[in-house]
Amino acid sequence: GEKFKYKSANTEDQARLDVSARDVWSDMDKTFLDIRVFNSRADSNIKKSLTSALASHENEKKRVYNARVLEVEKASFTPIVFSTTGTMGREAERFYRRLAVILSGKTKQSIPDAIRYIRQRLSFCLLKTLIVSLRGYRGKTITPFYSNSIDINLLY
Repeated sequence: GEKFKYKSANTEDQARLDVSARDVWSDMDKTFLDIRVFNSRADSNIKKSLTSALASHENEKKRVYNARVLEVEKASFTPIVFSTTGTMGREAERFYRRLAVILSGKTKQSIPDAIRYIRQRLSFCLLKTLIVSLRGYRGKTITPFYSNSIDINLLY
């Protein structure tokens, strides 16, 4: 087992994060993302401002995963935190902005159009997840998404 700065760091052999990607922050750099959606009206969050609750959840994710990702995986870590009302944490906003810059470069669309496309796609993915969790999955398997085959300006 590894030794990390925080006792709350995840030291399990089978520790897993939600998403892994390359070329997010720099070329050939591997980035791990861990996603959390929290209820800002829950008893544990009600006395905090939304901004401080988002920061608190981001910091908790960093305490648990950041050291392991940096030292063991030799990669970067970005916590993606949302409130149930749809507000993004600071790190999530930074990530989505970077994703929009990358997408706009590939599709030759403007950054605001790319941000709009990403937010709409995220909304539909969250809605689909909610529907599947309520009624169960019924249908074909999902096909992979290729960003170079779409015109994001069609989504107005």
